[in-house]
Amino acid sequence: MKKPSAFNQKVHAQLLDLLGASPTSHQLNLALRLLAKWRANLIENTHALRSGRTIKHGPFQGMDYSVPASEGGGAPRLMGIYEASLAPVMDDIIASNPSVVIDIGCAEGYYAVGLARRLHNATIWARDTDARARQKCRNLAARNGVADRVEVGGTMTHADFDICLRHPSVVICDIEGGEGDLLDPVAAPGLYGADILVECHPNVDRDIIGKLKERFRLSHDVVEIGRDLDVAGLPKWMDGSSDLDRLIALWEWRSTPTPWLWMTCKPPTQ
Repeated sequence: MKKPSAFNQKVHAQLLDLLGASPTSHQLNLALRLLAKWRANLIENTHALRSGRTIKHGPFQGMDYSVPASEGGGAPRLMGIYEASLAPVMDDIIASNPSVVIDIGCAEGYYAVGLARRLHNATIWARDTDARARQKCRNLAARNGVADRVEVGGTMTHADFDICLRHPSVVICDIEGGEGDLLDPVAAPGLYGADILVECHPNVDRDIIGKLKERFRLSHDVVEIGRDLDVAGLPKWMDGSSDLDRLIALWEWRSTPTPWLWMTCKPPTQ
């Protein structure tokens, strides 16, 4: 009998620890998430073996995605179906051909590198406070031949947004609840010059969507975007997989809703 992998042994130990506590709904839910993540990793690794690590679907088709995800599900990224409801927004961003894209909370660089590949003349600022995420982003940019245009750095300040007043710009912001403090056009007037895509975290601030809509209602057209799934991106070999595996392949590991706001600059008044 083949010896279980170190990863399987680790997950098994974690599961036994969870199940050793009182069998509350909370504990069982934690056990379910743990096993679902284990299965998601298995699906991602199987996809890499059977289909390679080049994205074959979605707006970033053709990208070499050969680094681990910094957070959340890696399989949907690898399949090109991650955050499927944003695919039309990515198309809009590419069509607008900005000079600068600022990706705040860039993680391993899925959006930063993906957009750098599609926007051949744009400079991409990839910002993340996590040093490991920054290194993954550098590695992903190098693998895709765009390291010269992906500038990886740490904390983004209000003053840094001044660049948006000098160049056509897009800001992408996913900072796990910090968006309310950072996306303040009073403190950062440069935001008035950028189209802004922001993931909102009502679990951190239940009023965040209303706050951001109010801050930008005069300067931007604001559209709220919810969740969506793209089963068309599932690889052909998964036709023979169980329904549960197909669902897990789509799962992004979120525990709460995280709606997006797509805020585009209004044209100047005549």
